[in-house]
Amino acid sequence: MKKILSFAVIITLMLSLLSACSSEEDTSASASDKTLVVGAKNFTEQFVLSKILAIYLKENGFEVEEKNNMASQVVRQALENKQVDLYWEYTGTSLVNYNKLDPLSDSLEAYEKVKEVDKDNGLVWLDQSQLNNTYTLMMREEKAKELGIETISDLAAYLNDGNKLSLGADAEFATRPDGIKGVEKEYGFKFGSSNIKKMDVGLFYQALRDGQVDVATGFSTDSRIKAFNLINLEDDKSFFPAYNAGITVHEKSLEKYPELEELLKPLAEKINTETMTELNYQVDIEEKSETEVARKWLTDNGLIEE
Repeated sequence: MKKILSFAVIITLMLSLLSACSSEEDTSASASDKTLVVGAKNFTEQFVLSKILAIYLKENGFEVEEKNNMASQVVRQALENKQVDLYWEYTGTSLVNYNKLDPLSDSLEAYEKVKEVDKDNGLVWLDQSQLNNTYTLMMREEKAKELGIETISDLAAYLNDGNKLSLGADAEFATRPDGIKGVEKEYGFKFGSSNIKKMDVGLFYQALRDGQVDVATGFSTDSRIKAFNLINLEDDKSFFPAYNAGITVHEKSLEKYPELEELLKPLAEKINTETMTELNYQVDIEEKSETEVARKWLTDNGLIEE
């Protein structure tokens, strides 16, 4: 009888140990299961943003696979097909390019609209940032200060006083209703066709730096703005469409990891247009790696430990 009891005790202990091991394996598998695929488009700003996101997620217990250097339509399709779980997108890009809607200049209105329409696509917009990579009118900082021009309204007033300034713009943007023609109409001024110098996209920055033109069109977070001592004129009537960056997540990924919504809030809260221009500058002009720039930004903002 004692032998039978001893055998029963041994069997019970063995089963308990097996159960404990199984539980530990399940827990371990669950932890290693926290995997996300982060996507990115094919330009510097996206490389930096995706690296910020990837490093931050890794520091918060996720395994991260990075899929970078994709065309805009490709990464969007990858998100819809859940080949990537999340990436940084721009409100205006989603409204106009993907959903074929009219652009909106009010950042909050654009964000609310894109949240609504992309919900039907199975995508969730987390908080939008104050990073607005939209069109801009630029001047050399020294010239703008000399003329007392800080806003597009200041520019309009200067030209309406009978002064002349030359503008560098690509041929399409110079004639589009949401380009220079629209700006002139909204702010009530004209450069005059003889003062508009049409040139290839990307040449405006150097032409402005070298004094070939007085004003130029551009994109608000371009690293050359800082490198060439240029300034963005404030669009004080909010004419240009909103292109605020925000993290888009596939709905099934968010269902699996609902903590992402709160976890990623600080990224949107701390990134803005000025900051992004500086980060782009560090990569494009100072030739630092995206990883180095992203990690330093995260540590400087207290989001991860050094």
